[in-house]
Amino acid sequence: MSSNGQRKIRPSGELRQSQLLTTFGPGAMVDLPQQSVVISGLTYWKGDRQPIREDRLRYKAWKSLGLKEGQELNLYTPPQQSNETQGLITGVDAFVFPTWFLAQVDKTIEINGKIYRTRPLVPWSAVKGGLKFEGKTVPAVPVRFVQACTNGHLSDINWYAFVHNDLNTPIRGQLWLDEGGSGNDFEEIFVRCEQTGKRRPLSQAKVPESRVLGACQGHRPWLGPRGAEPCVGHKINGLGEIVETGQPEYNRLLVRSASNAYFTQILSVISIPDQDAELKKAVDRFYEEDLQFAEDLADIQKELKKPKFADVSSFGAETVWAEVQRRQSGLAAPEKSIKQVELEALLSCPEELGKEAPANGPEFQGYTRRPETLDAKWQPFIDRIVLVHRLREVSALIGFTRFEAAMPNIEGEIDDLAINIRRASLDFEPNWVPAIENLGEGVFLSLPKDAIQTWLKRPEVQARTEQLEKGFYQWVDSRGMSRETVKFPGAPYILLHSLSHLLLTAVSLDCGYASSAIRERIYAFDEIGYGILLHTGTSGSEGTLGGLVEVGRRIEYHLAKALEYGRLCSNDPVCAQHHPDDAQEDRFLMGAACHGCLLIAETSCERRNEMLDRALVMNTVEPWGAAFFPDDLYSCLPS
Repeated sequence: MSSNGQRKIRPSGELRQSQLLTTFGPGAMVDLPQQSVVISGLTYWKGDRQPIREDRLRYKAWKSLGLKEGQELNLYTPPQQSNETQGLITGVDAFVFPTWFLAQVDKTIEINGKIYRTRPLVPWSAVKGGLKFEGKTVPAVPVRFVQACTNGHLSDINWYAFVHNDLNTPIRGQLWLDEGGSGNDFEEIFVRCEQTGKRRPLSQAKVPESRVLGACQGHRPWLGPRGAEPCVGHKINGLGEIVETGQPEYNRLLVRSASNAYFTQILSVISIPDQDAELKKAVDRFYEEDLQFAEDLADIQKELKKPKFADVSSFGAETVWAEVQRRQSGLAAPEKSIKQVELEALLSCPEELGKEAPANGPEFQGYTRRPETLDAKWQPFIDRIVLVHRLREVSALIGFTRFEAAMPNIEGEIDDLAINIRRASLDFEPNWVPAIENLGEGVFLSLPKDAIQTWLKRPEVQARTEQLEKGFYQWVDSRGMSRETVKFPGAPYILLHSLSHLLLTAVSLDCGYASSAIRERIYAFDEIGYGILLHTGTSGSEGTLGGLVEVGRRIEYHLAKALEYGRLCSNDPVCAQHHPDDAQEDRFLMGAACHGCLLIAETSCERRNEMLDRALVMNTVEPWGAAFFPDDLYSCLPS
C-alpha cells in the first residue's frame, strides 16, 4: 500500500529493456502463466523514458520510416521500473491475445475408428471470471493458432466461419478441437461443431493461397480496440518494386509460438565520429566570408596558415579544398551508409604510442597497432589492426514483420524491397522509437584491398563465387523476390563473414567473454576497404574489461587457431563438398558451412548464420582451391 492509500499494482511479468527491442517488442505475443498477451504499441508505454542522443541513427530511422520533412523522430529508452511509491504508473501494457482458449478437460472421441483427444473452444469472456464447464471449474489455455497477413496484421481465427466454410454463418454452437497423435500434425487436427456436426481439418488453412481464413480486416491488437486499419494486398512489379494491388490481402494460419510469428527490424550504429560531418561543421564557420572565394589549392594553403583557421587546418589543405570545390559546384554531399562511416573512422584511427589505457570521456577510443609489431608472414594478408578500447553501440527498433525477416543489408541499412513483406507500425503515428545503448570494447582487422582484388581474379575463386551466386539467386527465386532489387553480397563479404565466425569462436576461449557475448560487424566496400569488427556490448561496464583489446595484441596467434579450426569439420567430407546451387539440399545460402564448423549464436551473427563458406578462407578436404589464406600461415601455431 502506498502512502496516498493506493495499492501498488504488481506487474503480470517482467522483461529486460533489451528484450523489448529484440524479442518482445510491440506486436509480439508473450505467454504468461494464465493467458497469452500481445505487447502494446508505444502509446501504451508509461513511465520515465531517458533520451538517447545519436544523430546518425536518428536520421537513418527517420528515413527508413518514410517520415516527411518537419516530422521529428526521437530516440528514447523503454520505461524503467520505478521504486517510487508516489510516482506515475510505469511499465508496458499488454492486451489479452488470443481471445480463444481451450478448456483442459479429459475427453476423447472416436471417429472412423480413430481416437482423438477433444477439448472445447471457449472465448475469453467465459475464462476471465473462472471457467466452468459442465458444472465444474476447469483451467484453460490459449489456443495455439491465430491468423496474420503479410502486412503484419494479427487477429483471432473466426472458428465458426472456418468449421462451416462460410464467412457469414450465423451458427454459434459449441466448438471442439480434436487432436490425433501427438497434436503436432495438422492433418490430425480438426475443428468440430457440436450443433451441426460439421468437422474440418486445420491442414486446409495451411495450403498456400487457400484463402480459407478470409480477407484480412487490418486488426492490430497491440494498438488496442481502435487499432484496425485498411489492409491492401501487394505484389512485386516488373521493376522489382512492391506496389499495391487494390485487392484485399488474405489471412494466413500462424502458430502463436512459431519462430516466424515475429521478426524485429533493428537499426544499430557504432557511435563513431563522422569525419565528413566534422569537416563540414568546421568549413561552415568560414565558408561564406573567406573560403568560398578560393580559386585553387594554393589559396586554401595560404588561408589555413592564419591562426583563426586552426580548427580547419587539422583536416589538411587537400581535404578542405575538395569540400570547397564541392560547394562551389553546387553538388550535394553523397549520403553515406551506416557502415561506410564506421569503416572510414576505423581506418583513420591514430597509431598507438604505447599501451594506452581506456579513457572515461569519449564514446569511441581506438588506436591502430604499429605495423612493425605484426608478424611478417601475416603482413601480406592483414594490413591494419585497431584496438578499440571503448565503443558505444546504439540500437533502435523501427518496426517488425511476420512470416519473413527483413534484415539489414551488408551496408547496415534496412532493405524493405528485399522481400514481399511489409513492416508493421509500432504506434499510430511514430514520433519516437525505443532504443538502447551498450558500452563495449573490440578489435578491428582489415584485409588489404589489393590482396582481395588479386584473389578475386583467380579462376578457382571465380568458379566458387559463381556457385555461391547461383545458390543465392535460387534462394531469391524460391522466396518470390525480384532479382532486380536483391543484390548478391559478393565473395569478399562471404570471405570476411566466414573468417569472422572462425575468429570469434577462437578468441572466445581466451578473452574472458562467452562467444554469445561477442558480436560481429562486417565491412566490405570495394572503394574503401574490407574489415571485421568483433566487439562486446552490455548495458553496464562489463563489456569493457579489456579482453578483446588483448586479443588484438596477439591477433596472429588467434588467427592461426581460427584457420586451423576451420580446416576440418566434424561433418566433412559432406560439409566441404556442399554445392550452394544444389536444389535437393535446399541450403542455397551456404557453402562449406554447418553447425560443426562455422555456425555461431544468432545473437552474435549479423546475417542469421547465412552467407558462409569455409572454402573461401582456407583449404578444406575438398580441393576447391579458392582459399584466401595459404596453408603455411597456420601449419605451425605460435606459442
